[in-house]
Amino acid sequence: MDLFEYQGKQYFARFDIPVSPGDVALTVDEAVVAAEAAGYPVVVKAQVQVGGRGKAGGIKLADNADEVRLHAGNILGMDIKGHVVKRVWVEHASDIKKEYYASYSLDRAAKKHLLMLSAEGGVEIEAVAAKDPNAIVMLHIDPVDGLSLAVARDAAVRARIDEEAIDGVAAMLVKLYDCFTRGDCDLAEINPLILRPDGGVHALDAKVSLDNNAAFRHPEWDEFRATEELDEREKLARSHDLQYIGLDGTVGIIANGAGLAMSTLDVVNQVGGSAANFLDIGGGANADMMAAALEVINFDQNVKSIFINIFGGITRGEDVANGIVAAMGRVDLRAPIVIRLDGTNAEEGRAILANAGIPESKLSSKPTMLEAARAAVALSNQNGAK
Repeated sequence: MDLFEYQGKQYFARFDIPVSPGDVALTVDEAVVAAEAAGYPVVVKAQVQVGGRGKAGGIKLADNADEVRLHAGNILGMDIKGHVVKRVWVEHASDIKKEYYASYSLDRAAKKHLLMLSAEGGVEIEAVAAKDPNAIVMLHIDPVDGLSLAVARDAAVRARIDEEAIDGVAAMLVKLYDCFTRGDCDLAEINPLILRPDGGVHALDAKVSLDNNAAFRHPEWDEFRATEELDEREKLARSHDLQYIGLDGTVGIIANGAGLAMSTLDVVNQVGGSAANFLDIGGGANADMMAAALEVINFDQNVKSIFINIFGGITRGEDVANGIVAAMGRVDLRAPIVIRLDGTNAEEGRAILANAGIPESKLSSKPTMLEAARAAVALSNQNGAK
């Protein structure tokens, strides 16, 4: 679950990470109240989960109430890359001496947490990496060992952080790591992390993504879900407790396991197609789960074919096949299905599908992921041309 900037800052504050004083506003009048409380000058910032706010005119400096009214009035309702601004964050403007970058994420391949730290903040980290890869320190952290202040300080030195900021940045890294781990984040990023003229260090921006699998430990996350921006497809998937992310392609994807789902997206792209979604049904491939997944895929009018990619481990092939056959009897699909079924009892499953009496124009089976992807993309192109 991705948080808005203001929510990320509120989350940071729970872990004693210093942020600029401010408040969120839904109206112009609320923005003025927030500005008076924060103290002028203030920055009025559009709250959307997309980059490019500044270039779009979504971040403005204001020295008085009239300017706050002007900027808040212009920003609220603004469309930034398809995201309509419904709220603004109004915070006290900070004096900035230097800008840095810091983030934590999970490196799944290394099975460790990853710290990325740079003395060049305030710009996209991808741009920094392209310009000078050596400007970014990347440090793997064993979750068992955690991050000590000494290790954090060494990382700051290696990142060429200004000497006067090293201790403050090191302390900030420890606090941010605490937020990342105890706060169950997939991503905790500060860009920029600023050094003030008085020598203080604090987070000027916040990008936080929470691990939905840890939601049972965090009933307080309900307040974040209330403002989560979902399209209609994602709302339907949420109602069925499906792990779904809507995309812009034409090949609907259903897979069991997040890793396999990501691989399926990659192979569809590899053969010239584009995925309409990410959908992980986990270990559940019964009729109810499959019907729910197909209902969500079917809701997307852009979908021209459906690629079901199942590798049976604990899930048995015949159970998957019976689930698909039953689900197809319950959902009136607009697009044909191509399935790749492998793993435990896959042959039995494929036999059930072959003998189900479903026309090949509606359901076809391929032995490999690559062949299935090619067939699904071909059907998508064919149906898209009609």
